[in-house]
Amino acid sequence: MSTDSARAPKPENTVTDLFNPAAPAAAYDAFLPSALTRARAQREWVPSDGALPSLYLSHGAPPLFDLPDWMRELSDWAHSLPKPKAILVVSAHWEDAPLALSAPAAGTPLVYDFGGFHSRYYTMTYPTPDAGDLARRIAAMMPDDEPVYQHSSRGLDHGAWIPLMAMYPLADIPVLQMSMPTHDPARLLSLGHRLKSLRAEGVLIVGSGFMTHGQLSLETGVVPAWSSEFDAWAADALARGDVDQLAGFADRAPGMPHAHPTHDHFLPIFITLGAAANAEQPARTAIDGYVLGLAKRSFELA
Repeated sequence: MSTDSARAPKPENTVTDLFNPAAPAAAYDAFLPSALTRARAQREWVPSDGALPSLYLSHGAPPLFDLPDWMRELSDWAHSLPKPKAILVVSAHWEDAPLALSAPAAGTPLVYDFGGFHSRYYTMTYPTPDAGDLARRIAAMMPDDEPVYQHSSRGLDHGAWIPLMAMYPLADIPVLQMSMPTHDPARLLSLGHRLKSLRAEGVLIVGSGFMTHGQLSLETGVVPAWSSEFDAWAADALARGDVDQLAGFADRAPGMPHAHPTHDHFLPIFITLGAAANAEQPARTAIDGYVLGLAKRSFELA
């Protein structure tokens, strides 16, 4: 397995230091006026649209707000779909058993579960509407041996609110998070399958992680081989609908364990696959490329 670094083309919007930008989130401030105008014109989902796709997205962190190209990619992806009635997110940043749901009340607080960034990022808000109906619907879908704990105060972590601020900046869609109660791909596939019918009700199901999540590359344009090799392997398996290959990622994928020293950022993919009409269909890549050496591949399944 190669661990050498490879030189990749520089991104369109090169940022000298994403951890210490001269004006934190200034790119988001510039992005927001047109994004809000565009969001107000987005057509809402109706039953005749059929089921929404299930999504897996690489969610980024505060530096996303300093990368206009990535924000535009997320916005374009959101606008390729009708506006959801509600959004359910399973994030790498909430591993909890038994199965748990975030606080559904309107204005659910955000979890600023990151450290070492400028204070600006800890003051950003995303006050979503009440998601109580979705919480009750999900609880009713689970079997007796999968008890559901409803948190009264747990908010939305950055695996949810950071990408959604680019995708749906009006914050006018109910958003709920569900915990990831296991690392077992088969069980996560089963959980996703239970959620599948929500898609036909206008609910967008999102597995939120990062296609590779190892050590950052701080040299612009350098992509470690472990990152590019894992990304290419995953892209091939997704194109072939090879769920068994994906489920064996820890032992079969090139670039391991460097691409995922812990498995939490890859595992939400199995919620996405399980919630699809057919987990073995080819995935449609919506976003690819790299940031700080990490693959930000994101995709959808019908």
